[in-house]
Amino acid sequence: MTHSRATDVLIVGAGPVGLSAAAELRRHGVTCRLIDRLPARRPYAKAVGIQPRTLEIWDRTGLVRAVLESAVPLRGQLVYVDGRERARIDLTLPPEVPYGFAALPQYETERLLEECVAGLGTRIERGTELVSFEQDDQGVTARLRTASGAEEEVRVGHLVGCDGAHSAVRKGLGISFEGGALPDAYMLADVEADWDMPPGYGIRSSRGGENGSADVLVCIPLPGTRRYRMSMLVPPSPARGPGGAERPGDGDGGVAHGLEAGTPPLLSDIQDVVDRLAPRPARLTSMRWSSVFRISHRIVDRYGEGRVFLAGDAAHIHPPTGAQGMNTGIQDACNLAWKLALVVRGEAGPALLATYDAERRPVGEEVVGRTVRHATQGIDTDPDDPRTVLLREAQLLVSHRGGPLAAAPYGPADAPQPGDRAPDCAGLTAPVSGPALRLLDVLRGRPGHALLLYGADKARLADALRAARATGAVAPSRADRAGDASADDVPGPHGGGPGMVAVVVLAREAADGCWEGMEAAVYRDSAGKFDRLYRPGPEAGLVVRPDGQLGARFGLRETATALTEYLGALSASPLDALTV
Repeated sequence: MTHSRATDVLIVGAGPVGLSAAAELRRHGVTCRLIDRLPARRPYAKAVGIQPRTLEIWDRTGLVRAVLESAVPLRGQLVYVDGRERARIDLTLPPEVPYGFAALPQYETERLLEECVAGLGTRIERGTELVSFEQDDQGVTARLRTASGAEEEVRVGHLVGCDGAHSAVRKGLGISFEGGALPDAYMLADVEADWDMPPGYGIRSSRGGENGSADVLVCIPLPGTRRYRMSMLVPPSPARGPGGAERPGDGDGGVAHGLEAGTPPLLSDIQDVVDRLAPRPARLTSMRWSSVFRISHRIVDRYGEGRVFLAGDAAHIHPPTGAQGMNTGIQDACNLAWKLALVVRGEAGPALLATYDAERRPVGEEVVGRTVRHATQGIDTDPDDPRTVLLREAQLLVSHRGGPLAAAPYGPADAPQPGDRAPDCAGLTAPVSGPALRLLDVLRGRPGHALLLYGADKARLADALRAARATGAVAPSRADRAGDASADDVPGPHGGGPGMVAVVVLAREAADGCWEGMEAAVYRDSAGKFDRLYRPGPEAGLVVRPDGQLGARFGLRETATALTEYLGALSASPLDALTV
């Protein structure tokens, strides 16, 4: 057995969640190894929906352009019942939301993320699996088996399990995975359909069955000419029973979820269902792959223990309704990665890692419950108004208000508050004339926290900036860095380099005068859109977390106190057992 040198974080599983965790850790300057037991990416279009919130996260990562160039927009859904159109749902979001809904085969998402991670210096170690692990107060010792069959022992600071529904990391921790399974089995197929349905629209077509049951065909558009990922119930057979249900006893420890082994459906099997259920005739061709899959709904009782954490399907599984699973997992990874980075670099206390469970497990519980309701009762039974339903499906309403890292509210209660998503806005202009920018443009490439100082009085904004700098938490300005090549490496009380807080000054639309000499990035809220979205009043300060959620909101006079208190919460003393 070989013994490898230590690395900061070992990530098990190189799907979209593990790759996202690696990308965020590397952006924050943390070393990691990324292993996957499979020898290569699987060419399956499993998770295909990409939510607007995920695209916002990938914008800050620098990945969004490549995704948008490869994906197809999802414009809406057409609902048919017994061959008649019953509803046309357009996925129209408020104008301030920068990205819409998109579809991309999972293998393409993984390819783009893998290229991003490779560009940051980490490559997937394929054919390598986790055999076992042990942890102590100082780290984790993991035993790996490589593609050659050789065993390797590696010492790491933390271990992150992104290894899916049958997670070896979860089993190693002994964490329960409670829930149940839907009774039916489904067929999946990636095909081209020779029909005249409008591009960019998903299709849901059902016909009534016996005892009030319904047979449903769901088609999600994919990049290509009339290409769709189709799903449908498996027809009854002696091996499966009514509704395609598996005989009891299958699955991994009772977890029957995901693609099944065995003979996949033929194109003729898929064509038979389409002939029966499609709203208009369609001839299917060019089937790239097909499979049978099962759906379970489960969630762990904690997202980790000590120095070992779970993310994505390793922590929660549920029906694919609304394309919530992969996107929820990616946001798990983003939430965990920036916190791990601060702890690894010594810029925050270990107790910060306990907030991962506190913030993300309630999100997972809500997603599991909602997708099960929508899958069994229909999304049209949701009690909320259509706008709220759409924003929630887009994952734009995820909030950690009242959580352990959310500072006290400030300003109007219905304005974005600590814990909420920091909305994007357009119409920001720089002193040097040019096209107006969005807030995401301003924050892109800044992996750490950002402090936004908003107002119309240059002197008061300058005072707030000086107060922030006096805390020792503010990153050197570009001018400072130009004069001192080592400035990025000088640690402050809350860390150096990417861990320090970047400052952006936003001048109110009506602000006058010259804004040079502020020693910070300065933009004017020329269209007044920041004012309308954030409702800051005459002036205010806000802290934007690395994951795009608001950390704090305060008056300019309280800048030093508010910044110190927020960053102090990140540096809290460790929990006794550090069990999350």
